[in-house]
Amino acid sequence: MSIRVSLSNSVATLTAMTVGASIVTYGVLAILHAVNPAHHGPAGGVLNLGHGLFVLALLGAVAATLAGATAGAGDLGAGVFRELAVTGRSRSALFRARIPGGLVFLLSFVAAAYALTAVATVVFAGYRTVPSPGLLAGSGAWLLLSCAFWFVLALGLASLIGSRSTVIGVLLAFQLAVTPILASIPVLGLGRELLPSVALTRLAPHAVRQLASNGTVVPASLGTAELVLAVWALALLALGEWRTVTRSA
Repeated sequence: MSIRVSLSNSVATLTAMTVGASIVTYGVLAILHAVNPAHHGPAGGVLNLGHGLFVLALLGAVAATLAGATAGAGDLGAGVFRELAVTGRSRSALFRARIPGGLVFLLSFVAAAYALTAVATVVFAGYRTVPSPGLLAGSGAWLLLSCAFWFVLALGLASLIGSRSTVIGVLLAFQLAVTPILASIPVLGLGRELLPSVALTRLAPHAVRQLASNGTVVPASLGTAELVLAVWALALLALGEWRTVTRSA
């Protein structure tokens, strides 16, 4: 029963932070335009695609952190890790099975939210520039990558530490408070390229990069951004798997 309730809560939370966020964002923009078109432009177009991406990337990262932390430490918190460990299946396999299962669960919500966003930016474009199919596809791929990245980081860190709540607190503070501060300090120079959010911003489509990052864009090469993300993800996954294998049942 507790597992069923937990799953229901997860579905409700992810729905609200992805599909719900998209509906609210473009619903409000459409209402504002309808009420006062002289002061509020159409709800769609490239401009509001960027704004929508910012909202979905921000809330998607939070949702991914919650889902990843649950996937990484949920069995420990529920007290079922011992039962899973004695099934005879290798612990590495148990750890790795969480990755595709969790990603499919999370990204289905993100994809649905982005589908609504893409439709809204075209249907409500009005006199604004309509996003091209290539821009829509690239923006969607970037959003999925961003959410998948934060899920993987949360899963690896939660498996390493063994505490869902601690990982959620640490990663959200890192994403929402520490990273924006560090990224805004020019004296740090190239060191800012090591921040995951900076690397993710570099991979966003150029037409919406400034908007999707809320104006904070740190110059970085594409190769460096890809390497930074790969190192962060692979390092935490490796540490999470190592801890799962060595953890006492």
